[in-house]
Amino acid sequence: MSPSESTPPLLEMRGITKTFPGVRALDNVRLTVYPGEVHSLMGENGAGKSTLMKILSGAYQADPGGEILIEGKPVVIDGPHASRELGVAVIYQELSLAPNLSVAENIHAGRELRKGNRRFGTVDRRAMERGCEDVLKRLGASFGPTTLVGSLSIAERQLVEIARAVHSDARIIVMDEPTTPLSSRETERLFKLINQLRDEGLAIIYISHRMAEVYELSDRVSVLRDGSYVGTLMRDALNAESLVSMMVGRDISGFYKKAHAPYDPGKAVLTVRDVADDKRVRGCSLDLHAGEVLGIAGLVGAGRTELARLIFGAEPRVRGEIAIDGKRLNVHTPRDAINAGLVYLTEDRKHQGLFLDMSVRDNINVAVAGRDARMGVLDLARGGERAKEAIRSLSIRVPSARVNVGALSGGNQQKVLLSRLLETRPRVLILDEPTRGVDIGAKSEIYRIINDLAKTGVGIIVISSELPEIIGVADRVLVMREGVFAGELGGYTGKPITQEAIIELATGSQHPLDEAA
Repeated sequence: MSPSESTPPLLEMRGITKTFPGVRALDNVRLTVYPGEVHSLMGENGAGKSTLMKILSGAYQADPGGEILIEGKPVVIDGPHASRELGVAVIYQELSLAPNLSVAENIHAGRELRKGNRRFGTVDRRAMERGCEDVLKRLGASFGPTTLVGSLSIAERQLVEIARAVHSDARIIVMDEPTTPLSSRETERLFKLINQLRDEGLAIIYISHRMAEVYELSDRVSVLRDGSYVGTLMRDALNAESLVSMMVGRDISGFYKKAHAPYDPGKAVLTVRDVADDKRVRGCSLDLHAGEVLGIAGLVGAGRTELARLIFGAEPRVRGEIAIDGKRLNVHTPRDAINAGLVYLTEDRKHQGLFLDMSVRDNINVAVAGRDARMGVLDLARGGERAKEAIRSLSIRVPSARVNVGALSGGNQQKVLLSRLLETRPRVLILDEPTRGVDIGAKSEIYRIINDLAKTGVGIIVISSELPEIIGVADRVLVMREGVFAGELGGYTGKPITQEAIIELATGSQHPLDEAA
């Protein structure tokens, strides 16, 4: 179903402005959403998407002057309760469920049914369980209302969030990067559910950086850039060139640019032989050449991240040998690897990579602070200059190196973490999901950095769940399946790196399956 000119809008946000101290996050933004449509909201990190949705959810209040209308009537959203009462539900990327409570208790959270006195009576769990059976059945849930949420998968917990929204009679559901933690098969199920809700007349506001999802789901797409409304495209007008131009305001030609010279297969900068933990990795060998970008692909759970962590010394291996430039290494800890010139960019930058309550400068310098010490005293000026140079060379968008990393967008956080690793002057760089959760502009810059590093002779391993990314950046691809390498593409194999070939190797099937990562 697509919005019709004869159908009145369900939601209108007009002239929305939001100012924080020293920053105008939104400037006269508008958004119109119709019932029975999936309306995607796109823009680079920091464009204002989250701020606009927080105003709709009541988490923020807009500056005076703008207005919000629901079904043509002006409304005041002065808090989350008011937003929910108006039929708005927001499903965030990080789910807000209580794992120690049942599905029914989570669905009724804040709206508990009570016996006797509505305010002070005891919670009527049986009534709540009966009350959500229909919505769970309607959404095709394979679990019941008494199931403990902590026992559910990520995809099932997301379904509980959707059930909570539907059960509360939400008419507008905001989904913020909902597919990030999902496999491709789980993503397909989510898309079917979104289309079902759209066909039932709900309005879905969908936020994603993934172009393929936007093309598949959207009836219309609105774009924000630098806190301003750029425009809206109908489904039949969607194309990569228009969207990219609207989002970044500049040409990103050669998105997956490979300008580094072909690698020399006679010079292996990293040699890995029969590395295993005999759990998720059952014996893997590879050669990485100076100036080569080697992709590692596979299904979720194939062992890609586990292999990277074994090579880096972050997890103990039961066997295997590792060498850099032909010299065998005793890598037992990450410090051993770093000292040998091997660094690893974790897929979980917030929990395993960055110090979110520390400044950009300190995050960049933390791995090399010892270089600046003179008789036990740190040379802070030298660290400051290093941070400034990293900000310049990696195009990190930040007003000052003293700003806390936790305040930056995902793409800028990723570049800060990458700059820290580069300060160690590595010979080998392992990048695990390097562009997860970052916008298209930041992706382009990260690909430029990868290309520039390869030009200098750094050997780079890229692990990614996005097949277009693997195909675009890699000179050669190794495909993992069930803890071993199932095959090799590109390089001197003569086998082209294609999505079909990767899926076939990853699944062990002659026919592509829908769970390829």
